[in-house]
Amino acid sequence: MILVIEDDISINSLLCRVLTTSGYEVEHAENGYDGFELAMKNDYELILMDLMLPLKSGEEVLRALRKVKTTPVIILSAKSDVTDRIDLFRLGADDYICKPFDVDEVVLRMEAVLRRTGSAQKDAQASLKYKDMILNQDDQRVYIGEEELRCTSMEYAILEIMLQNPNKVFSKRNLFESVTGEDYMSEDNTMNVHMSNLRKKIAKITDEAYIETVYGMGYRMAN
Repeated sequence: MILVIEDDISINSLLCRVLTTSGYEVEHAENGYDGFELAMKNDYELILMDLMLPLKSGEEVLRALRKVKTTPVIILSAKSDVTDRIDLFRLGADDYICKPFDVDEVVLRMEAVLRRTGSAQKDAQASLKYKDMILNQDDQRVYIGEEELRCTSMEYAILEIMLQNPNKVFSKRNLFESVTGEDYMSEDNTMNVHMSNLRKKIAKITDEAYIETVYGMGYRMAN
């Protein structure tokens, strides 16, 4: 379950609606006091929180929460100064999104934080399988048949998200931001390099295609 703490009613409602549509259970509060009470009372997978809150500021909520809980927290704020962000990370924030924001970006950054903290709802299985490929989430190893596919951490993360959604077409931006939690730059060639390396490694083990390019759209698991 996700907790949204936001005093702007329209933003609060928008976030709750988008998260519910994305398959999450959501609770919300419109001030820092009520938000903190809910955060202490319940065990949430993640908290989305504004900074400029009535009754108790976001900084105060985060500072008090971190004394007793490790619940992932993503800060939503109009403050864009680097120093402000650094201070919040030092307080224990897991990510920081500047307002105004794109709701799709919020969901992607949430998914990235949930994966890093081991709380993602979709990561409940100990292993993922596609054709002869098996990805063991416990020890983070990948096998094709009996042979291990030796992956970097980035390659493993790419395969993990694709195996969780084998029929989905992932754009380079979607994959990059989901895996890293960072903003994607259109001129960045990183994802192409990782995909090329993965394909070469797979080709050394089997002639079976596992990743295909969907022209103009991105990548998906090959049928």
